[in-house]
Amino acid sequence: MNQREIRRLADLLRDYGLSEVEVEREGVRVRLRRELSPSATAPAGSVAPVSPAPAGAPMAIAAASAASEAHLLTIEAPMVGTFYRAPSPDAQPFVRDGDRVKKGQVVCIIEAMKLMNEIESKVAGRVVKVLVENAQPVEYGQPLFLVEP
Repeated sequence: MNQREIRRLADLLRDYGLSEVEVEREGVRVRLRRELSPSATAPAGSVAPVSPAPAGAPMAIAAASAASEAHLLTIEAPMVGTFYRAPSPDAQPFVRDGDRVKKGQVVCIIEAMKLMNEIESKVAGRVVKVLVENAQPVEYGQPLFLVEP
């Protein structure tokens, strides 16, 4: 990695409001991390993550929601990048809520550093919920799909 590529990673951190980005290439691993204060504001145009229960909802509702999703498996983002539901803007999404997926089936694309990476399902089952909007930035480990095995 050269200095220009590292600066580009730092720009990704700032532009998308990320707290960490890690890249490994040819045996060289670079991790950039920054601490975000709770009062930090999100960058313009970003989308705030959706909480499972609205603020101020009774704890019983939040607990019931968590219990009902306990048996579901999560497909997570294996990298930082931009999430795309379809192979092109005018194409149908790879999967929708209610679709059955097979292990190894492509479920989305994550664009990272101008590379389009096809993300495959690691489980077979039915997609219960797509958790990310199209063209939204995602972080490593962020849940993308809930799947009922």
